[in-house]
Amino acid sequence: MTRPILAALIAAVSLSLSAGFADADELLRACNGSDRQAATKSMCNCIQIVANKSLNNSEQKLAASFFKQPHKAQEIRQSDRSNHETFWLRYKEFGTAVEDSCSHLR
Repeated sequence: MTRPILAALIAAVSLSLSAGFADADELLRACNGSDRQAATKSMCNCIQIVANKSLNNSEQKLAASFFKQPHKAQEIRQSDRSNHETFWLRYKEFGTAVEDSCSHLR
């Protein structure tokens, strides 16, 4: 096994062990359950790995809800609530990190 692949495998296992169990893999399940063409298993796994690094469990749960309710993302983005603004800034950073880490899987 090459070093980069081994390093990625170790990182993935470490992240999955360190993630909380209550809402673990929330985005993975939502992504895999979606009807989007780009939602391949490898893409969904990559998204979850990035989410584990970027978002806490409640943020992952909220982000996962966007798969079934895309308009909810717009409502959160336009909300005047400070917790929604804080989430949206973290969610944008998450999106950039997904783009950087997972775009090769398209």
